[in-house]
Amino acid sequence: MNILILGANGFIGSHLVETILVKTNWRITAMDLSQDKLATVLTHNRFNFKLGDITKEIDWIHEQIQQCDVVLPLVAIATPALYVQDPVRVFELDFEANLTIVRACVRYNKRIIFPSTSEVYGMCADKEFHEKTSHLVTGPIHKKRWIYSASKQLLDRLIYAYGENGLAYSLFRPFNWYGPRLDNVFNPKPGASRVLSQFIGNILRGEAINLVNGGAQQRCFTYIDDGMAALLAIIENKDQMAAQRVFNIGNPEANISIRQLAEILIELIIKNYPAYADKAQAVQLIDVEAKDYFGEGYQDVALRVPAIQEAKNYLNWQPTINLADGLRKTLDFYLK
Repeated sequence: MNILILGANGFIGSHLVETILVKTNWRITAMDLSQDKLATVLTHNRFNFKLGDITKEIDWIHEQIQQCDVVLPLVAIATPALYVQDPVRVFELDFEANLTIVRACVRYNKRIIFPSTSEVYGMCADKEFHEKTSHLVTGPIHKKRWIYSASKQLLDRLIYAYGENGLAYSLFRPFNWYGPRLDNVFNPKPGASRVLSQFIGNILRGEAINLVNGGAQQRCFTYIDDGMAALLAIIENKDQMAAQRVFNIGNPEANISIRQLAEILIELIIKNYPAYADKAQAVQLIDVEAKDYFGEGYQDVALRVPAIQEAKNYLNWQPTINLADGLRKTLDFYLK
């Protein structure tokens, strides 16, 4: 199989490249703006990488789509602070740039595996989010945070519509995937990282951890290796089991509050990483208002739990890595 991965140097992309090269005989062609997370695989004989911007390398992308079997467009802005600070940029990249790729897949009749997001469910009132029955509920226009959710949801709907006319597709919705290489923990800018790497960075820098709205909101954290197992099964598409389907990929057993995440991280570091124990012990947890941390356009949800029966039934997949083990693996990467 020949696979095109756009955004290969990101968190999901870099892990996917490594996993494919280790566990399959598939060939990969890839593009991204940088290559630091791909350093160990750049010379692999089944990996062809090009430095470039997907918004500018249109001819190259069309050429590669024609030659590949499967397209994974992983390019997106996925940090909540930027949804509020620069919603136009989020729309232009997350929707418009990816729309070009979707339409190229339609034109050349190529299968697309598109990264949706758990955020498409928005403020859904369900205790578990189901791919086929849960409503997708976003906030008012002045809550700019929902530009990401709306951009992804509209592409989901468009891909589904093209699918009714013959486009081969699968959609997957990651629920708070985490692990090594998630973000740069040394970036001191508040909100520049996703929550786990933001907290690790706070601890390493001896800073207080800011808990937006007290950190009461709950999330299901899914270790990247579990995500990769699901994604490989989707790409393989054995007996067409992933064809024309949407999959939540998350770990409903790892549902904790953001405050609990901070407390667990501090405890793990104190117990297992003596070089950083003093810093971790000194960290304070401070409650902050969302508008003071992210800006006036932010809005959040209390609960985001995936129903994963579709993945169990069609992919023969379920998460196997518990939260404590996943966090230790992540901390090993950043601290050892």
